Amino acid sequence: MTSDVGDRIATWLEGLDLAPHLAEAGLPTFERDEQGRALWTDPATGEAMTTAQLEALDQLLHSDGDDPAYAVPIALVQVARQERLRSELLASPWFTYETLAEVRGTSIDAARFVIHKTASLHGLLIVSHEGRTLVPAFQVTAAGEPRPELAPVLAPLLAAGMDPWKAWIWLTQPAALLGGLVPEQAAADPEHAELVAHAAVRLAEKVAAQPVERVVKPHTC
Repeated sequence: MTSDVGDRIATWLEGLDLAPHLAEAGLPTFERDEQGRALWTDPATGEAMTTAQLEALDQLLHSDGDDPAYAVPIALVQVARQERLRSELLASPWFTYETLAEVRGTSIDAARFVIHKTASLHGLLIVSHEGRTLVPAFQVTAAGEPRPELAPVLAPLLAAGMDPWKAWIWLTQPAALLGGLVPEQAAADPEHAELVAHAAVRLAEKVAAQPVERVVKPHTC
């Protein structure tokens, strides 16, 4: 269904470069028809959204901030930022079973066993992507062994069940808890190692205390 409010929302989100992230945020999505009009779909029913539903969506998206006229949907911004950072992480070095086996000079099966055994003991961060298991390279030495200085940093985060992608982001980006230091780099500095481990424990406590995330969706009619 097309409507003025639907076109307005779509144009607004496109201008913020947030439209591609609607589905991941659990929100209704739209496509443009041949005339360029926005056709919105209710994710709960798969049906075209009514004007009333679109008005509810408009109100929901503008519910953040002091001024509803200019508010930005924070949840969508967070999804978009995480997607951007994921792309950056995937462009950084990482290993697969095959490539780590080559570095370690072992068989692929042996590398797979070591990877999953170490990960199960919270000593190695692994990430699933498009059906593959990736081992971010920052956490291993030139010989393919886990960096020992990262053990007290990885252990609390992984034990707390932190999302692997978010853990990868935190470990490799400037961290507020560390005054802008990059955790995986600072952990190699004896002057900062204890501080990094403490920050990881604090973050792990926050992760463990978080309730299960729920996406707020507009009411359907």
